[in-house]
Amino acid sequence: MAHRAQTPGLRPFLAADATTLAALFRESVDELAADDYDDAQREAWASKADDEEAFGARLARELTIVALVDREIAGFASLKDNTQFDMLYVRPEMARRGVGSALADAIEKLAAARGARTLSVDASDASRDFFVARGYVAKTRNTIEIGGQWLGNTTMAKELAAPAGRAH
Repeated sequence: MAHRAQTPGLRPFLAADATTLAALFRESVDELAADDYDDAQREAWASKADDEEAFGARLARELTIVALVDREIAGFASLKDNTQFDMLYVRPEMARRGVGSALADAIEKLAAARGARTLSVDASDASRDFFVARGYVAKTRNTIEIGGQWLGNTTMAKELAAPAGRAH
């Protein structure tokens, strides 16, 4: 039986989600970025969630939303300073099933509702095509160091539509 896409439910991040989201983050990096980053790079990247308390505190500082499919956490996304799309991670088995798009739609709408005219993202090589398809334009190529490993990403930006009933 084929999997059909279903619209995930969305809710705010809860402190109790931190452990689950840290595991989802590590799993997503390890599996979904395997074609773009080597084992050592992915291990360094995934280690950003090893301190689950600090990871949870980061999610709590930002506007973080969680996607649920069949009452199970399928992904999460966060908005930093109302202008930066900071994180978007989906459980590998839920990839290409609408979870990332639902999260991105919500983050873009929230940023616009909070007055942002432009939303930026430092897109990993694994996510760059996803953001291009959503209308983000590459601005700069970056190389960042995490845990002694060098990883490439691309800063991208998208002009946001004004919220309905409000002009910029």
